[in-house]
Amino acid sequence: MLALLSVSDKRGLVPFAQGLVRCGFTILSTGGTLEALKAAGVAARKVSEHTGSPEILGGRVKTLHPKIHGGILGRPDLESDHREMAENGIEPIALVAVNLYPFRETVAKGASRADTIEQIDIGGPAMVRASAKNASHVTIIVDPEDYTSVLAELESTKAVSDKTRRTLQRKAFAHTAGYDAAIASWLAEQEGDAFPDELSLPFKKAQGLRYGENPHQRGAFYKEHRAPAEPTVAFSEVMQGKELSYNNILDLDAALGLVLEFTQKPAAVVIKHNTPCGVAIDDSLEQAYRRARAVDETSAFGGIVALNRVVDDATGKALAETFLEAVIAPGYSDGAKELLATRKNLRLLNAGPGLSATTAKPRAQLDARSVSGGILIMDRDAQEPGLEWKCVTKRQPTADELAALQFAWKVCKHVKSNAIVFATPTELLAQAGGQTSRVDSVKIAAMRGGTRLKGSAVASDAFFPFRDGLDALAAAGALCVVQPGGSMRDAEVIAAADEHGLAMLFTGVRHFRH
Repeated sequence: MLALLSVSDKRGLVPFAQGLVRCGFTILSTGGTLEALKAAGVAARKVSEHTGSPEILGGRVKTLHPKIHGGILGRPDLESDHREMAENGIEPIALVAVNLYPFRETVAKGASRADTIEQIDIGGPAMVRASAKNASHVTIIVDPEDYTSVLAELESTKAVSDKTRRTLQRKAFAHTAGYDAAIASWLAEQEGDAFPDELSLPFKKAQGLRYGENPHQRGAFYKEHRAPAEPTVAFSEVMQGKELSYNNILDLDAALGLVLEFTQKPAAVVIKHNTPCGVAIDDSLEQAYRRARAVDETSAFGGIVALNRVVDDATGKALAETFLEAVIAPGYSDGAKELLATRKNLRLLNAGPGLSATTAKPRAQLDARSVSGGILIMDRDAQEPGLEWKCVTKRQPTADELAALQFAWKVCKHVKSNAIVFATPTELLAQAGGQTSRVDSVKIAAMRGGTRLKGSAVASDAFFPFRDGLDALAAAGALCVVQPGGSMRDAEVIAAADEHGLAMLFTGVRHFRH
């Protein structure tokens, strides 16, 4: 029996090959795989010797030969195939272990375009696909993690079961599909085309989930093959705690996205059900967290926390005071880790130093959302408060009011539409969103904030369609408001602001979040 081994990932290669030899296989191999086998004393035949054709074009053509593909695709139990194989001196190849050139790893290293193109495998995918097509006769292995189970079957039963070959078949096609998707994605990126005519999304399963959003729904978590430059939940280190759930991951992503809005000072964000219920900045990370938690102590219970500085001992102690589902930060002091270890179910994630860098920016990746029969793709909302804001009222905002408006605007885009946020220059006071009426959002936020809202700033993710929203926020105690503008009744809304003595800025940019 012939087995063809040609792998770039050489984990477990030698023990596997030794096991195949014990099971009676003759091994064919190429390039670095052949060298590794020979160095370990494993007998192997060079593919070019088997085919009688030399490797050509600098190694680009090695396995594209009838004796290889005929051996893989041939069906020995079919009389016509058996006859043709015998006439052409083609031996059946019963097992193929191939994984592909390290294209993704080459991209991650920042290699040149020419070097990256050279890492696009041709022969490897051809062999994988051919083997997978003929899985009733050929065992195809693309993942070194499968060596042990396949070898165990061969040693116990002298064969690989139909069930195992079908499982490996499915895995093989997923492997080449993901590989091609990575190439297509990279090529589109090189041309600056975020929205190609045919969209390929190269993701790898990171973990199965106990369930989805609810216990009766199945779920799994997939992540990109290549880590983005920005901090992400998918590539954070889970340091302790229970396994992340579907909802944990969603909330952690929401918390991370909001805390990345703040870079100049220590910041803390508390998220509950994908909605910010506490946000604050301070000179001290501990105080930033305590102030964020104090915005809504009830909602903070069982919440998700994101911090933009390394968690020191004092902040670790503060975090341990409340039941929390998860915390994500750029790192933890030894004392903080020791304190938080007492909360055994608390999930701690380390997002890496990029989260605390003062140059960090909101992520510029794409957002994807599924709909029935399709998928929606857009740029992530990374618009920052800018100097293009225009004051449209008689009264200009003070410096403190402008700082509060900028803070509120950053938070506002992370609240579900219709979003209303009351804030000071350093903390969220109250928010409401997800309502079908903007004035209802104002009233709900006002009810939550109470007397704290006197002298506050307000951000609205979209324009006020009527003056009633302005009347309600003024009644709640707000002194200034920022909104996109653009309503047919802007003049009426501006007049209402002037009546109440409010300063109002138009941004020209809205922040819907559905």
